[in-house]
Amino acid sequence: MIYSPRTKTKTTQNTEPFIKRVKMDNWTAALLTGVACIVGYLVVRVKKINSLRQAEEKIQRARNRRDESLQRAEQAVLRYKQSHPTTDSAFILTLSLSELTQQLKEGSLTPEDVLYSYMEKTLAVNKKLNCCTEILLESLDQLTTVGSNKDGLLYGVPVSIKENLAFKNHDCSCGVIINLDQPAEKDSVLVQVLKKQGAIPFVKTNLPQGLLSCDCSNPIYGQTVNPHNPQKTSGGSTGGEGALIGGGGSLLGIGTDLGGSIRIPASFCGICGFKPTAGRLSSQGVRPIYRGQKTVSSSPGPMARDVDSLALCMQALLCDHMFSLDPTVPPLPFNMEIYRSSKPLRIGYLESDGYTHPSPSMARGVREVKALLEQAGHTFVPYCPLKMDEIVPELWLRGLLADGTTTLLQKLEGGPVDPCLEPQIFVYRLPKWLKKIISFFLKPVSPHTSARMSALCGVGSVPELWKQHAAVEDYIQETIAHWRSCNIDVLLCPVIGPAYNFLYCGKTSVNTNYTFVYNLLNFPAGVVTVSTVTAEDEEEFEHYPDKFDKVLKEAVTGGEGLPVAVQCVALPWQDELCLRLMKEVEQLVKESKK
Repeated sequence: MIYSPRTKTKTTQNTEPFIKRVKMDNWTAALLTGVACIVGYLVVRVKKINSLRQAEEKIQRARNRRDESLQRAEQAVLRYKQSHPTTDSAFILTLSLSELTQQLKEGSLTPEDVLYSYMEKTLAVNKKLNCCTEILLESLDQLTTVGSNKDGLLYGVPVSIKENLAFKNHDCSCGVIINLDQPAEKDSVLVQVLKKQGAIPFVKTNLPQGLLSCDCSNPIYGQTVNPHNPQKTSGGSTGGEGALIGGGGSLLGIGTDLGGSIRIPASFCGICGFKPTAGRLSSQGVRPIYRGQKTVSSSPGPMARDVDSLALCMQALLCDHMFSLDPTVPPLPFNMEIYRSSKPLRIGYLESDGYTHPSPSMARGVREVKALLEQAGHTFVPYCPLKMDEIVPELWLRGLLADGTTTLLQKLEGGPVDPCLEPQIFVYRLPKWLKKIISFFLKPVSPHTSARMSALCGVGSVPELWKQHAAVEDYIQETIAHWRSCNIDVLLCPVIGPAYNFLYCGKTSVNTNYTFVYNLLNFPAGVVTVSTVTAEDEEEFEHYPDKFDKVLKEAVTGGEGLPVAVQCVALPWQDELCLRLMKEVEQLVKESKK
């Protein structure tokens, strides 16, 4: 019935077709919407399946390249041994770096004998520890030309390099799938300088997925294990180097350090490692997990069996060739006079930084070394880092992940997350609003955890980032002023240890503050192994005072017999002084064991 304005009466009209049409249009729209949703879901699902398939294919290609290089290296070693049956590989492997370079220069050893001896040992160590990502077969070709660099300080020395150092025609994956199948177009500056000095880079070594971990595992090459206990991690992120050198497969390696990535594996694996002042060595061709982060400084540096090897490597790298290749590096040659000085030192020391309690062996290592240095005539001054409660979350962590972890998570897309990273990544992926809520409720119960959760939200804006950069600059100046008020030359302090059980590095970042503070400050720092974990250290853990560090107890349990190290630190650009302290620690510990 429809009202007619002319007649002011209601007339009857057939409206059924209109109603049916409206109903049909609604049903059509609903049907199309449903179809669109299903299609959209299927498209996303197909893309995800394709992405996972592509990731698996990339991983398989990388593993095939590794396996092929290992097989070809084995064949090359076998051929060489058959044609040179008198080569005394066992003797070669016992030589220190200084002894080896001397014999190579004198001609009593040949680069061929040395390279094949170390390649054979590396292949054996890798089978036990899974520390290599690829043998650099170009090293065999380099043997034909290495004679032109006979005057180099590292003539004929095989050198291992961390996987993220560019070597022409090889990947720098940083352990993430998205970086695979992108071979470097040229050697990094450090690789070029090593070659100029006569060294032979012969193997790339493993690292954790995304680098930001003190473990050493990724979905491409798997888990690297500790040379002293295969049930423990080798540390990270330069864990492949730590394991290979600690296992005897290399006597000199190059790693990188953003928060302890050279020093932690050195501690875990019982070797020496040195993080120079950032900028002292060239970083051109050294691939980070993401670029643009300026709050915390990363630095490449050497790892070796002894401190003299670290010093020789630094001397070799700090040459005119590096200064020419990378003019951004200050032309400061290695100061051998400072390194060899015997002048008594005023040494600051600490057993605890006031933020987290050290493990029993960490503190004992410092006490024992302090006693030895005091007997040798050095003066000790108590020292404690400033404002650790503030700088750990607000400057270091918030600065390192200033974008709220966005870029790191993007780098992990398109492939699986390694089990050692899963606890971290789970938290990183939480929405910002939820992180803030969790931080709020945790504050009364666990202030440290609350502050770190808040820091994972990032800085929020460019003005806030600038404020943070200014705060870091202020902190550096305050620390230098505090250092000078104590009138100290160098610092002796703990380094994280002993080696962790698997899968615990992602559950706790406890005690990494003992290393990363010196990246934030850009102070040179190095690690020297001084002892091993005792039964008394294990027993003392039963009375460990800090309930917050319960996970740390579980992480290091079963560590008896594992290496214990100490850390030596100096002011920026005083790298030689830091190495000098490391050398004295090494000598005194060695003499005390006679």
